[in-house]
Amino acid sequence: MVISTMSAILLVLHLFVLHLQYSEVQSLANTSSHDFSYLSFVYDATDPELEGSYDYIIVGGGTAGCPLAATLSANYSVLVLERGSLPTEYPNLLTSDGFVYNLQQEDDGKTPVERFVSEDGIDNVRGRVLGGTSMINAGVYVRANTSFFNQTGIEWDMDLVNQTYEWVEDTIVFEPDSQTWQTVIGTAYLEAGILPNNGFSVDHLAGTRLTGSTFDNNGTRHASDELLNKGDPNNLRVAVQAAVEKIIFSSNTSGVTAIGVIYTDSNGTTHQAFVRGEG
Repeated sequence: MVISTMSAILLVLHLFVLHLQYSEVQSLANTSSHDFSYLSFVYDATDPELEGSYDYIIVGGGTAGCPLAATLSANYSVLVLERGSLPTEYPNLLTSDGFVYNLQQEDDGKTPVERFVSEDGIDNVRGRVLGGTSMINAGVYVRANTSFFNQTGIEWDMDLVNQTYEWVEDTIVFEPDSQTWQTVIGTAYLEAGILPNNGFSVDHLAGTRLTGSTFDNNGTRHASDELLNKGDPNNLRVAVQAAVEKIIFSSNTSGVTAIGVIYTDSNGTTHQAFVRGEG
């Protein structure tokens, strides 16, 4: 346990030293304030207007749930159910200076950082806020290793995959400009044989490189919640403090189908939402 804890501490320090303290960045996205335009279609789970039928219901408004909801909303009605609160309630989430502070907070069951122990016994944290763990992490951004796609056994359209990366990157990813002492560390890596020198790249490459950041040059965090702004507000509803308790199934001759969910709001009141058609 002590070894695991020390490893975690060293990893956090490594990320903090090599990543968070870049004072200037050259953007893939444009530096700006965190964009909360999506608040126009965010509701508290207590709102009865949320109860109804949708083409899709997404459980969890995190790193994957937000971009998925935005994408689907181009052609379908979508409800996102997020058990956490809005990031606006926790200003420290939105700055690089608040990164360590948030990890040090006690978990009271409502804070944006939830502590848990993994199946192999490692202490860990995950996000409990709209934007998920992308709102509490060190902001390191890198594309997946190409071997991942090769090993899945699925025939991927890599042109579409790369377009999807760019869809994310032009909103929330920035290019750090290393300071002198960080360049020295990079040089030390190269001298230690961690080759080649890839310069800046968001690709998953062997060697030494400077990778992307979801913190901009003002130290502002940009996270997956901002990808909701790419969705169609007429087709998209997001509920916060909505804890999904059960999935409702229907069985017939063709099999078992999920047709809806039961969720509770912050007052403990139960609500239901359903999927249109056959689920």
